[in-house]
Amino acid sequence: MIEKIITVSNRAGIHARPAAMLVQAVKDFKCTIHYEKGRDRINGKSIMGIITLGAAYETKLRIIADGEDEQEAVETIARIFAAKFEEE
Repeated sequence: MIEKIITVSNRAGIHARPAAMLVQAVKDFKCTIHYEKGRDRINGKSIMGIITLGAAYETKLRIIADGEDEQEAVETIARIFAAKFEEE
């Protein structure tokens, strides 16, 4: 299992398009992926789950991946966050 803390750095936060981008990027990974915000924990392969986190600008999220390709999955997600979902 791998965990990584990331910060939402795009001004609009995570809305429908970024959520869809995240799900599309990880759909083929075999590992399980979850995001945590406070006490909320959601499936990282669920668009609605990601949107319901309400992750606004500068929100800190914990990525949790568990499975055979967990490292690659976390790196992929981190790159998307670092690129600010290609919005800026």
